[in-house]
Amino acid sequence: MPIAITTGEPAGIGPEVALRAAAEVSLPCDLLGDAQLLQTTARSLGLPWPLSTHVRVVHEPLLAPVRAGELDVRNARYVLRLLDRALEGWRAGQYAALCTAPVHKAVINDAGINFRGHTEYLATATGTKEVVMLLVGGGLRVALATTHLPLAAVPRAITRERLDACLDILQHDLVRRFAIPAPRIAVVGLNPHAGEGGHLGREEIEVIAPAIIAARQRGIEASGPWPADTIFVARNAMRADAILVMYHDQGLATLKYASFGKGVNVTLGLPLVRTSADHGTALDIAGKGTADAGSMKEALLLAAELAQRSAAAGKP
Repeated sequence: MPIAITTGEPAGIGPEVALRAAAEVSLPCDLLGDAQLLQTTARSLGLPWPLSTHVRVVHEPLLAPVRAGELDVRNARYVLRLLDRALEGWRAGQYAALCTAPVHKAVINDAGINFRGHTEYLATATGTKEVVMLLVGGGLRVALATTHLPLAAVPRAITRERLDACLDILQHDLVRRFAIPAPRIAVVGLNPHAGEGGHLGREEIEVIAPAIIAARQRGIEASGPWPADTIFVARNAMRADAILVMYHDQGLATLKYASFGKGVNVTLGLPLVRTSADHGTALDIAGKGTADAGSMKEALLLAAELAQRSAAAGKP
């Protein structure tokens, strides 16, 4: 089965990196987007049109004309419609996985639509109560206990229930989709020095450490709480199959430094495989033909790999 590729924010680099990735990877793909926009973009990049026999365009019309680098709230619903069409195809058994180009969260919210990101949107659309964002790259797998939240809201969001769910989902998908028989999961504390024995915060003592102990009792090889500035020392990080951090920038700053241009975002816990490039819409270079499609290409390759393993395991 082909992989569905949503081409993302039409004024950003999404159409460009999606086209380049699809052209460079010999996998059956459906490119979901406005056919005229994709054709014009392909020709501007010197790509053949049609791209190849393994790539099909699924036309979804734009709702407003596009100028590269200039957001238009009228196209916000177009962007979400691409995701909806991909999900419709997956439910109908047409797609093995979903690979998404970047969207622009602010313009979708400016259109009056409450949108926190792909991760949350796909969870709601599939009726999935708990999902985990995992970034893969630079020899690291970094999972997030919380995703797109203001920093002030993070401590309240770190609950036993949330950490239990994160560790269970990580365990399940590292085994089933990444073929790691006994995953080693390092759990990072929230506060500097992992709370310094309660002197810099008590979340580690009251929430995070008990979640680790409970996970071990469920057979999960979890360790920590680790200080964030210690776990990412190479000799420690390389001993873990995945690192669970408490908030977005705590882990992704390091991962993107190690892997930018090759990193992949994976949503764990969904009933389908979903991967994405690890960068944004890059409006400043949109339409210039200079966007690096490396991350999107890696996302497409990983989507195919994870989908194949999931199919072989016979489970989501």
